[in-house]
Formats: sequence, C-alpha cells, structure tokens
Amino acid sequence: MTIATADLDTSDIVADDYVVLGLATCFIKEEGEIYQVQVIEPIPSAALEAILKGIATSYGMAIATTFGSVFADNTPHIPAEFPADAQFCDDFAFRLVAATRTYKARPIAQAHIPVGTAKSDFNFSVERKRVLNMQRTVSTEDNVKQHEYTHKVL
Repeated sequence: MTIATADLDTSDIVADDYVVLGLATCFIKEEGEIYQVQVIEPIPSAALEAILKGIATSYGMAIATTFGSVFADNTPHIPAEFPADAQFCDDFAFRLVAATRTYKARPIAQAHIPVGTAKSDFNFSVERKRVLNMQRTVSTEDNVKQHEYTHKVL
C-alpha cells in the first residue's frame, strides 16, 4: 500500500486535531486465492456515525487519536492498539488529512469515541468481502438489451 505525502496541504491541521482510525478486514485476490489482510484506514465523521447506528461494516475496531500521534515528520505510525502486521490503506496520508477535517467541521462527532480509547462493538461482517485489488472488466455481454422502439417517439 502506498503512502503519498508530497502534495499534502496540512496548513489547517494541528497535531492535537481529533481523528478516528479503523482496523478493517479486507481481502486480496492472487492467482485465484483470496487472502485476508488487516488494513488501517481513517474513518470520516459521517462514516463513523453510520457505523455506530449499526450498519454492517468490515471494521473490527476503531480508535480515537490525534493527527500528530499518527502522522509525525511526514511518516505514518501504527498505533499500539493495532496489530504490528496491519498495513496502511492506499493514499493513507491524504485520507487521514481529509478525515481529520471532517471532525473539525463536525466537532459533535468527537463525542462518540473519546481520544485514547478504542471501540469494537460494531456490527462486524465480512459477508460482503472487500477485495482490494479486484479488477472489473466490462464486456459487450454486460450491455442492457433494449427494445427497438426505446428511443423512438411513438
């Protein structure tokens, strides 16, 4: 997973800004086999509120922390609460900045999980697997068949 930090504009973000990170159970498909991986992803405030209302999610755990404790010196750091073999999601730095801004815009969302605590009583489900490297190929068989008069004025 890549972590791009070159074009980040963090001028409006300070080290003490609130952010929530989730530990998602995802899958990677290689040579016909599916492998499970643990991925660390920033969770925006709207997504957190939906998850707390009980929708099914691939997040097994979420922790509330600060931007500076996760991203210092342009380097992401895995929080101690997460397993050491967990990996960061694609575009982690960009998504971290974006998620942090959602909590700045909606401070009421910070009350759901206090800083320094973890929450794991979500409606966890991997029934619909999140396959990270899935390639979708479109073919002519995917086209919807229409009647000959669909676009004609009758």
